[in-house]
Amino acid sequence: MTPGNLARAVRELPTTAAKIRALAAQGRSRADIARALGIRYQHVRNVLMRDEEKKKAEAARPADAGMPGRIPVGPDGSVVIPSTITHALALQAGDVLFVRIDDGEIHLLTRKAVTRRVQALAREFVPEGVSLVDELLEDRRREVEAESQRG
Repeated sequence: MTPGNLARAVRELPTTAAKIRALAAQGRSRADIARALGIRYQHVRNVLMRDEEKKKAEAARPADAGMPGRIPVGPDGSVVIPSTITHALALQAGDVLFVRIDDGEIHLLTRKAVTRRVQALAREFVPEGVSLVDELLEDRRREVEAESQRG
């Protein structure tokens, strides 16, 4: 199949990465995919390598990572999070977890989880199509204009 035919076969897919994955699933070489899509070989390689890494990480994640069982509380009140949990969440030394207590339950949240919750909360109060950044910039412009007129 010519590069043009390969590109036409995946033109309906929304992203270049999706096209790369579809052609790779057909058994096409990285070089053929790059030529067909008119992109660099490195781009194709990066997409496929990232997919392989994700699959390896998912395979390494224990099935019971969500419920490790019992975790003892130390004499000083400390709790050690099992490595299966830290690996599943990709936590590194020095990362910060946020804690909240809800109806007798302790919830530990990653920075990413807190960000998602805050963004979801903000979306509830900001109407569709409204840009808070644009509104802030417009307010600042009006303030600067008012100050320059005062003198």
